[in-house]
Amino acid sequence: MLVRKTKSNKILSVIIFWCAFIPHSYSEKLNGTDVSEETDAMSPFESIMASYKLVRYQPRHVHLSYGSNPTEMVVTWSTIDDPGSTSVEFGIEKIAENRVNGTATLFEDHGELKLKQYIHRVILRELQPGQNYVYHCGGDMGWSAEFYFRTMQNGTNWSPKFAVYGDMGNENAQSLPRLQREVEMGSYDAILHVGDFAYDMNSDNGLIGDGFMEQIEPIAAYVPYMTCPGNHEQKNNFSHYKNRFSMPGPYKSMMYSWNMGPIHFISISTEFYYFLKYGINQVIEQYEWLKADLLEASKPVNREERPWIIVYGHRPMYCSNMGTDDCTNFDAFTRVGIPFLHINGLEDLFMENGVDLAIWAHQHSYERMFPLYNYQVYKGSETEPYKNPKALVHITTGSAGCKEDHAEFKKEKPAWTAFRSSDYGYSRLQAMNKTHLYWEQVSDDQEGIVVDSFYLIRENHSSYQIPDGSNV
Repeated sequence: MLVRKTKSNKILSVIIFWCAFIPHSYSEKLNGTDVSEETDAMSPFESIMASYKLVRYQPRHVHLSYGSNPTEMVVTWSTIDDPGSTSVEFGIEKIAENRVNGTATLFEDHGELKLKQYIHRVILRELQPGQNYVYHCGGDMGWSAEFYFRTMQNGTNWSPKFAVYGDMGNENAQSLPRLQREVEMGSYDAILHVGDFAYDMNSDNGLIGDGFMEQIEPIAAYVPYMTCPGNHEQKNNFSHYKNRFSMPGPYKSMMYSWNMGPIHFISISTEFYYFLKYGINQVIEQYEWLKADLLEASKPVNREERPWIIVYGHRPMYCSNMGTDDCTNFDAFTRVGIPFLHINGLEDLFMENGVDLAIWAHQHSYERMFPLYNYQVYKGSETEPYKNPKALVHITTGSAGCKEDHAEFKKEKPAWTAFRSSDYGYSRLQAMNKTHLYWEQVSDDQEGIVVDSFYLIRENHSSYQIPDGSNV
């Protein structure tokens, strides 16, 4: 018999899906009643539904992000229903040492079923630097498993390590098992996910997004998961991205900056330039914010203390992939500015303020460029192109794995491209000190071997000089 898909059938499917996660025994209390005792007098269906109600209060999708200063950590998670309390218990020796309350906000998916969930956020403040903490999150209606994290070290004279990638879906997330293993080994201080999550977080009434948040929990519940938006997040003005993640600053995770060791990181939304249906003002607002942030970061006193400036956003300014959009065109919007108007472009702004490295994704491949400005190469020297380069370096790392498969390269390799790979994989970044930055690319297709690596060396972090003698 052919069963027609109806809204009621979809709702029933969702209920069955969540019932699959119900534990066989539950001794938590629901509305003041011990469920394990109450269910003895219930019918089997009533018992299932009582436990199902408890599951709807259970924390899921636990992940970390840095707060507004190095002594803060933000814990974010989701519940299907509002449990009435939002708390994190944490400590150095045991979780019972401290309890901090936070906020919960209702988020409704825009799909046919209008599925709702509550996003919980708690800020842990005045944490001790370089210290291991254990924590769990939830409240009186249910707690998560125990997780742990290590806080950021003090100052700038240390060497933080990062995993960097973009374009990871919950289907064909090929790099994820290796990343999970490396996080468990303590290989990273933070993760940079450079846009495009789940494919897509809003798909299937938001259940694809739920699945993605579950699969990154073994990473993101232990190290800060720092993000930027990609084109696959744009549905309903990036509503899933804005609600599911908790980056520092007032711009709903669309743009922000943060410091770690000798690095000043800046996360931007390249998507403002491509989805003007949400308003041109967001391009202008970001440009003015970015200009002010770069101006402050590039002041000599700040550059002396924290010399590295690294920007990450989703769509590249340059690439040598096949295609007809974005960086495969000569004038990428992120580079030259708003279409037709050619204002608020970012390349000149980066050059003026001596940005060291720009990290992108979007193309499902890996590409390292030579130091580059306006399609011209400005090496430090022929033998050491990345030692005191005369322009910033661009890298695209968008091959973590998703259902859209690899992005192919043009047959002819441009002179401004140093290395290309279509393998699935991810990148590793380490600030060795204030003059040396190390980067390598891991191929998951080749069992985790490093297929590319280089040192970026800058002995004088300042604005770049163009050969005609003027600053850009």
